[in-house]
Amino acid sequence: MSMNVGGEGGEDEVLVDINTTPLIDVMLVLLIMFIITIPVQTHAVKMNMPIGPSSPPPKPPEIIRIDVDFDGRIGWNGEVVPDRGTLEGKLLAVAAMPDQPEVHLRPNKLVQYETVAMIMASAQRLGVTKIGLVGNEQFMN
Repeated sequence: MSMNVGGEGGEDEVLVDINTTPLIDVMLVLLIMFIITIPVQTHAVKMNMPIGPSSPPPKPPEIIRIDVDFDGRIGWNGEVVPDRGTLEGKLLAVAAMPDQPEVHLRPNKLVQYETVAMIMASAQRLGVTKIGLVGNEQFMN
């Protein structure tokens, strides 16, 4: 009636299994801490709604279209502008308006950069604040 404590050769066997109990304990503690620290979600949306009669929708803004052709010819809403002075006069009239219209600058793909830069610089210098480039999809290629 003896008890076998070791192997037959007297060699110690290496324990291959990992002890997962401490890992599970740590994960459960982290899960509980995470649940506690999550703020409570409220599904209410607070909105400040206007009281009284509603105002009519605003009118769409006026749009002025400036086209620059491939040879540098400038068009103002479809009409050809003969020179820079006339263009600057029209831009000055736009800048003087209390509610400025939107100015859409549409350059041709083949126009020189100088012409477009001149128009944008003149508009900025004269006080036009609502100017944008349109038709940029032609430059994607």
